[in-house]
Amino acid sequence: MISGSARTTLMRTASICGLLLLTLVVVIVIAAVIGSQRLPFGSSLCALSGKSNCGLSSEEHAILFDLRLPRILLAGAVGVCLATAGAGYQALLRNPLAEPYLLGVSNGAAVGTMIALVFFGAAEWSRPVMAFAGALIASFIVYQLARGRAGATPERLILAGVIVTTFLSSAIVFITTLMDATRIRSFTFWLLGDLSGTTTSLLTITFIAVLIGVIVLAANARSLNLMMLGERDAFDLGVEVSRVRVIVFIAASLLVGASVASSGSVGYVGLVVPHLVRLSFGSDNRLVIVASALGGAVFVIFADTIARTIIAPRELPVGAITALIGAPLFIYLLRRG
Repeated sequence: MISGSARTTLMRTASICGLLLLTLVVVIVIAAVIGSQRLPFGSSLCALSGKSNCGLSSEEHAILFDLRLPRILLAGAVGVCLATAGAGYQALLRNPLAEPYLLGVSNGAAVGTMIALVFFGAAEWSRPVMAFAGALIASFIVYQLARGRAGATPERLILAGVIVTTFLSSAIVFITTLMDATRIRSFTFWLLGDLSGTTTSLLTITFIAVLIGVIVLAANARSLNLMMLGERDAFDLGVEVSRVRVIVFIAASLLVGASVASSGSVGYVGLVVPHLVRLSFGSDNRLVIVASALGGAVFVIFADTIARTIIAPRELPVGAITALIGAPLFIYLLRRG
């Protein structure tokens, strides 16, 4: 039988996530209509609802379903991956600054993806596999470098992340020199966050990673709540600290790897979105992880809509927009905190 407090928590979680889900649907519809060629809102909404004969021309129908909707879905999946991974890292490491981009995990995934593109370019499956491996290795190295007698302190963790990020940036430059001039420009754009290269297989792989990663992190949310008290206290309360740490690192690396393999490095999503969620709804990871996933999807879809419309028909990298939005917002959050 569910206790009164548990029932209240469940109802609160459901209502907040329901509101965020409704916001996500509205943002998806608006993003589908807005672009270098504006689509009729009523007809587009009718078509998105699954009805036929909605008044869209064949060209408008192709723009909506073949170009914009796959890109919007990928943007949402990337937002879910990065925000959920950020929430997991912050809870596990008890560090509000822990997120894939600052810890060097995104760069690790980027190096893995670039190796796959240079040496296994014909095999599309190699991109997410190598990105996952790169993210996992980078996570392990950062954590090992940050560990001291007092554990992985926030200062040591960020310093380790900076060191690993710098080293991996050099590796990226080295790999880039192996490419021809034509490919260098496209790779540079991809590194800043590019959602224009959406393919069905990458979209499918990213959604599978989202499903696995979010479920695994949400299933360990209670353990993460206890680990935020400290690993020793969590162990005394019955948490298998080592097991949870390994599970969170693997799940977060899977999410980051899938995101980077499909869109490049998109910064600030895993940093800002979990902060906003905690400031708005509290620090219970049973809510934070799911709410961060939905909030991350909204944030990246919004940023990508700006990226592809602000100087249409040309596009900006979505990573540039997330940085322009995320950096001032994070400064505000720091001052408020």
